[in-house]
Amino acid sequence: MRPHGTPPLGRACRTWKPSVLSKKEREEGRAARVVQSIRIRLLTLPRQAKQASMIAYDAACYWASAVVSYWTVFGTLEFTATVAMISAIAILIAVPTHWFFGLYASIVRYTGLMLLVVGVRTTFVVTALLMTISSLINLSSAPFRVGIVFWAFSLILVVGGRVAARMFLSRRNANREPVIIYGAGEAGAQLIASLIGGDDYLPVALVDDDPKLHGQRIYELKVYSSEQLERILETTAATRILLAIPSASRRRRRHVLEFLSGFPIRVQTMPEIGDIVTGKARVDDIRDVDVEELLSREPVPPNPELLGDSIVDKNVLVTGAGGSIGSELCRQILVLNPARLILFDISEASLYRIGRELEKLARKLDHSPEIVSLLGSVHHESRILEIMRAFDIQTVYHAAAYKHVPIVEQNLFEGIHNNVFGTLHTVRAAIESGVETFVLISTDKAVNPTSVMGATKRLSEEILQSYDSRNTETRLCMVRFGNVLESSGSVVPLFREQIRSGGPVTVTHRDIVRYFMTIPEAAQLVVQAAAMAKGGDLFVLEMGKPVRIDTLARSMVNLMGLTIQDDDNPDGDIEIQYIGLRPAEKLYEELLIGANVSGTEHPRIMRADEAFLSFDELDSLLGDLLDASHELDHDRARDILLRAVKEYSPTNGIDDLVWLKKTGTEADTSSDRVVDFPKKLI
Repeated sequence: MRPHGTPPLGRACRTWKPSVLSKKEREEGRAARVVQSIRIRLLTLPRQAKQASMIAYDAACYWASAVVSYWTVFGTLEFTATVAMISAIAILIAVPTHWFFGLYASIVRYTGLMLLVVGVRTTFVVTALLMTISSLINLSSAPFRVGIVFWAFSLILVVGGRVAARMFLSRRNANREPVIIYGAGEAGAQLIASLIGGDDYLPVALVDDDPKLHGQRIYELKVYSSEQLERILETTAATRILLAIPSASRRRRRHVLEFLSGFPIRVQTMPEIGDIVTGKARVDDIRDVDVEELLSREPVPPNPELLGDSIVDKNVLVTGAGGSIGSELCRQILVLNPARLILFDISEASLYRIGRELEKLARKLDHSPEIVSLLGSVHHESRILEIMRAFDIQTVYHAAAYKHVPIVEQNLFEGIHNNVFGTLHTVRAAIESGVETFVLISTDKAVNPTSVMGATKRLSEEILQSYDSRNTETRLCMVRFGNVLESSGSVVPLFREQIRSGGPVTVTHRDIVRYFMTIPEAAQLVVQAAAMAKGGDLFVLEMGKPVRIDTLARSMVNLMGLTIQDDDNPDGDIEIQYIGLRPAEKLYEELLIGANVSGTEHPRIMRADEAFLSFDELDSLLGDLLDASHELDHDRARDILLRAVKEYSPTNGIDDLVWLKKTGTEADTSSDRVVDFPKKLI
């Protein structure tokens, strides 16, 4: 259920302002502060002072027990010499006895059931000794009856006082952080029980969206509605909110996080229920909320037949295996039981890292596919062809590409070589070596591109489309999608790093929006799309609703328990700076060229039908582009890209850093190079 007042992520986060408290609430707040100050004073007393106070309390307990026992047995409350004598003897016996049994050595607020056991023993010994002495010197005419009553009252007072002290000192221990638990179900109850016994967090309130739970108490904590959260934050001084909804759907978690992102309080969560059940995590293993939970969607169960079609018992090659998408593809391919998995990457460090990770994963699986790590570049067609023939490759996932828009813009020919000719070389090698299925990982930046990166990726798509038009035996297909969370260059890790370092958080434009998808979901959909390929297919992944980056940044700041520093709040923690769009950057991204799209067997995979160059025309343009690259002719290369990709519409000049240095030209760093922002995407 969506909490009342939940702001959609597409709108700017509201600024939380404390509400005006009533007179009664202000008085309650003052009383709470007085009580808390008393707790702090008691907890910070020297050890000797605490022991002295406990001895004084025990003396009072035994004096009161003597008076009450004589009144109960003989019906008199007079403080006679006999009562005074018995009280003095009881105190003289009790102090060393308590010391002997360790009642003055234990820390009251951490004692448990053993307190009752030790209390019974101690008061019994004190009573037995007292009654023995009383009988020997004839202090009482009914020592047995007096002794029974004395023992009962001394036990209640001695143990009860310590239990009360424990409850008072532990209820809101100054050394523990006051927290609010969001979720009053079974998980919330388990979390409260775990935290109460710990030293770090002190639960002070419960919040839940279920009206049936409002007003109820769990471990003495009252359950409130989410609409009362502002008032709870003010009256409890809680420093963070702990989510206790491990079994909730992603949709519900997202709605809750959207709501909580409107408050400047740190939000953390307990582990997922599956990790708790399997023993991978404890209930109180609190962690920061992943902002991905704000953006991710309810997963669609994969189709088992689609998952295994191009992988099971096949030799699979992944280019760019060390990258964000390539490495996740490798993880998911490995568990689908390929015969052999070939990792190909130009980066030695990345290849080593993913290779070790996959070997560790393989040892946990029932099957043990062969994992081969190979260094190389897609620039070298002979190397690619040699690998495909040597390992009898049947399926290729081509993820090797340069994807960072500003970097490719500033390194024009490297972007062309890697994205265009790297794809050309890999496709030709796949066709020549008889590969069954070839999958190109593309991007939404290939649609109506304004950047070199987008234009080169669209040209790589056209290479596959044109080669497929020649009726090759290899099934060629492309999968196009938007940004993936936590990939290299993603704004999410950048914002997280900036927030942790104290800011500022840099946003290029107030209105910039992007589509987001988690890396595991993207990789899983790529694998399933490949199984549906017939040849020349251009698959487009359904990315959901676009997200305003400015709103994302503000949500991340608030979820970390910090506030935005702006004109309305000059004393805030984190400033957001708008630095202007980078060269060739777009305000928004698109997934389709035109509207000719149809559905597939999977609800989140669409098949697009888009125009492309004929094979002969493309072959001629690629020859010209190769000549321009050899001659390092930037102007000619830009012109060829414009002719090859009809939709390419650059909003900047040539920003290649070497070309700028050679020509003495300054880069166009203006931030007004974009088309009007489409209001329908807001």
